Amino acid sequence: MRVPRLYLNAQLNAGLSVSLDEPQSHYLNKVLRMEAGRELQVFNGDGKEYRATITKVDKRAVEIAVLSGAEINRESPLHTHLAIGISRGERMDWVLQKATELGVTKITPLFTERTEVRLQGERLEKKIQHWQQITLSACEQCQRNVPPQLLPAQDISSFLPQDNSALKLVLHHRTEQTLRQLPLPSSVTLLVGPEGGLSEREIESAVRQFDYTPLTLGPRVLRTETAPVAALVAVQMLWGDLS
Repeated sequence: MRVPRLYLNAQLNAGLSVSLDEPQSHYLNKVLRMEAGRELQVFNGDGKEYRATITKVDKRAVEIAVLSGAEINRESPLHTHLAIGISRGERMDWVLQKATELGVTKITPLFTERTEVRLQGERLEKKIQHWQQITLSACEQCQRNVPPQLLPAQDISSFLPQDNSALKLVLHHRTEQTLRQLPLPSSVTLLVGPEGGLSEREIESAVRQFDYTPLTLGPRVLRTETAPVAALVAVQMLWGDLS
C-alpha cells in the first residue's frame, strides 16, 4: 500500500503532534479516505524525511504524530539555477513541476522583452504562491526533501548582473556550442526565454556583458516549455545524478 507523502510548513521532531491545514486534511480524509493509525511520510524542507501516523480524523482537521526523522539526501551534486521567461497558461506550471523533478536548485521567473504575461502587485504575489505550491507538490511526488528555492520574479536586466554561477548558459538555437564542449562546472545557470525566445539584444547583453555562453541543444527549435526540461536533463546526465 502506497504511503502518502506531504510537505508541512511546520517544525517537525519525533514526538510532536501536528494539526494539518484544511486542504491537506481534506485530501487525506475525503480523497484518500485514510483513518487513524495509517502511516505517512512528511517533510518540511530541512533535509529530513519523517515517519508519522494519523492520530485523529474528524470533519474539520486531521492530526498526526511524528514518530522519527532521518537525513535522506536526494539532491543533485550539481547546483542548477533555472532563469526562465514567464510564459502563458499552464506552460510555466509544467516547467516548474518538471524542473523540480529533475533536481533544479533555484528558479527565477523573468520578465523579458517578449514576455506577454503582465503580472504585478497582488496578482503577481498570488502567482508566486501558486508556483511555490507547484514545486512543493512536485517534491511530494518525486521524494525530494529540500524544495527548490523560488526567487522573486524580476526583470532580466536586474537578474543578469546578480548571477554568480560557475557556468552561465543562455539557450540559443543559432549557436554551435554544445554541452560536451564545456568543462565540468560546480554550478550552472540555464537562461531560457518565454514564447518567442529571448531577443537578440538580451542574448547579446548576456553574452558580451555578463559572460554567458550561448548553447544549442540540437538542430531543432524547442518550445519554451520543452527547452528548459531538455537542458536540465542534459546537464544532469553529464554532470549531475541522472544515469
